[in-house]
Amino acid sequence: MLHTSDWHVGRTFHGTDLLREQAGVLSHLADLVVDEAVDVVLVAGDIYDRAVPSAEAVRVATSALRKISEAGARLVVTPGNHDSAARLGAFADFAAAGGLHLRTTVAGLHQPVVLDDEHGQVALYGIPYLEPDLARHALEVPSAKGHTGVLTEAMRRIAGDLSGRPPGTRSVVLAHAFVTGGVGSDSERTIAVGGVEQVPASVFGGIDYVALGHLHGAQRIEDNLRYSGSPLAYSFSEAAQRKSVWLVDLDAGGLAGVERRELPVPRALASISGTLGELLESAEYDEFTESFLSVTLTDRVRPVEAMRKLRERFPHAVRLDWEPEGGFAAVLRYADAVRGRSADEIAASFLADCRGAPPTEREQALLTSALEAASKHDPDRDGDIR
Repeated sequence: MLHTSDWHVGRTFHGTDLLREQAGVLSHLADLVVDEAVDVVLVAGDIYDRAVPSAEAVRVATSALRKISEAGARLVVTPGNHDSAARLGAFADFAAAGGLHLRTTVAGLHQPVVLDDEHGQVALYGIPYLEPDLARHALEVPSAKGHTGVLTEAMRRIAGDLSGRPPGTRSVVLAHAFVTGGVGSDSERTIAVGGVEQVPASVFGGIDYVALGHLHGAQRIEDNLRYSGSPLAYSFSEAAQRKSVWLVDLDAGGLAGVERRELPVPRALASISGTLGELLESAEYDEFTESFLSVTLTDRVRPVEAMRKLRERFPHAVRLDWEPEGGFAAVLRYADAVRGRSADEIAASFLADCRGAPPTEREQALLTSALEAASKHDPDRDGDIR
């Protein structure tokens, strides 16, 4: 089996379209299916980045699924918290005939996809993302508490079905959840309910392999309980992660082994800092010209049109911060900052705080003119701020 998740097709990166990069990485999954003789690909939620994906996003995801199928693998897919389960599951019965098994309903989560090998049966159960307030009613357990409560009921139903299957049946569960011990990143949408979003690993006890989705970094919770992570980095907090998938082998006794396969990196992520002049001129930064960049400028005065100038050298700069060397001036309480000062003085001080330099003589004249014009519409104003 190949375990992947969190494709988030259609997501942008700081406003930059990623469909080309997503299509390239997802095509690589089909290559792995051929190279590693994969029988089934598990996609544990968040196929799309939004409940109503664009036509272009649907095209990319559909193309990826088709290539995986043509490479010789069946697919088991569940929705995550970003997906619309109803939309993803449309035509599920027809898709299953072609080897694409969409497990998107709460009512059917205990009904597995059953595959056979030389050792017998493998039952693959797909748990769609369970939003607690909705899922506890669908599961007919209104007293269930949070994510742990609804997933416990889901696993109880799965265990009941598994107990009625032939002895030696191996079991796989796909789930989209935050399991205790996992490490998140900046790009996951919180699924906290009442301040609690994590569930204990013990909820998934007794299963040969649990393919988890939601967290974007590949990680092992237990030998049989893992996150594959997202195939691309979706925040600068993931810059150091090596994106990958898990290859999972089952034998007659259950889990036989898990190996990691790294994915290609369409465009690296990096963070750099310095003055605008240094970043534009120093050969030290040549290696970052093709990276997605987060830039922190340290100029004492905020440079004008900094992003435009940066993109002349770094066309994929997507984030810009300004942290002047020596730090910002101390922040006064509003009352202290304006007491006894004219509107001109306050406006000039605001400009100095925002960019690190006071207004020029021409700018000050413009400010004064604008304030005078505004005061003509306020006959009670005397020019001072009390």
